[in-house]
Amino acid sequence: MVHVGTSTTETQPQGLRARISELTQDVRRGFIAEWAVTIVLLLFGTTTLVQAFVIPSASMVGTLLIGDHVLVDKLVYAPPGTVSSRLLPYRDVRRGDIIVFRYPLMIQQDYVKRAIGVPGDHIRLVNRQLMLNGHLVDEPYAVHSQPNNPVMYRDNFPAGAHGESLRPRAAEMIEKYVVNDELVVPEGYIFAMGDNRDDSDDSRYWGLVPRENIVGTPVIIYWSFEAPTADLTNGNIGIDHIVDVVAHFFTKTRWSRTFKLIRGYPLK
Repeated sequence: MVHVGTSTTETQPQGLRARISELTQDVRRGFIAEWAVTIVLLLFGTTTLVQAFVIPSASMVGTLLIGDHVLVDKLVYAPPGTVSSRLLPYRDVRRGDIIVFRYPLMIQQDYVKRAIGVPGDHIRLVNRQLMLNGHLVDEPYAVHSQPNNPVMYRDNFPAGAHGESLRPRAAEMIEKYVVNDELVVPEGYIFAMGDNRDDSDDSRYWGLVPRENIVGTPVIIYWSFEAPTADLTNGNIGIDHIVDVVAHFFTKTRWSRTFKLIRGYPLK
């Protein structure tokens, strides 16, 4: 924003002063807050505040790519204390947030998906389109990588569940929480799906995300490198991956994604 000196301001007509004031108010506090939190995490983050995470699969393609290295804000969903709640931007999970959480079937693994339903929400899919609380919702981030391969349960959840070989937690979810052909999200849980709807292992297949499993939300891509899933899911960094990074750092780094902010999308 251009600063206007005092001597110039004194001679400005009222209309110009009003216009400057209007432009100043147009600066989005949310944008400034996002960058402020990001800078604080980069400068002062520890394992308590921030976690580095690499996207290993294509389930979030459309928003996050395989090989995106992100920083996860671990404070945003933390339970507020009497003093800290006034100093830090604590809040609960919202529909449309991108969340990192401990995978319920293997707690040692972290998954990243989008929060689609919060407690009390009624959810179903109609020909791949999300119906939330009785109305169809626009999801500009959603990708359908197999448009010519319809699957009843995947595309019309929870319809067709009894024809699927579901994991026990998902079968329990269908049995307990489907009412009038809609999933009703229970208290203490989140329903999550990947943005790449046709290629995502998510709540449709393994059940709800316990609220206590949620680690945080990714805020920024600090590096993005083209690499196969096998290299990124190996617990020990393989020599082949190291050689690949050294040899192709400049050509395989996705420079346009470096320091890209990650935002959720409000679902209503």
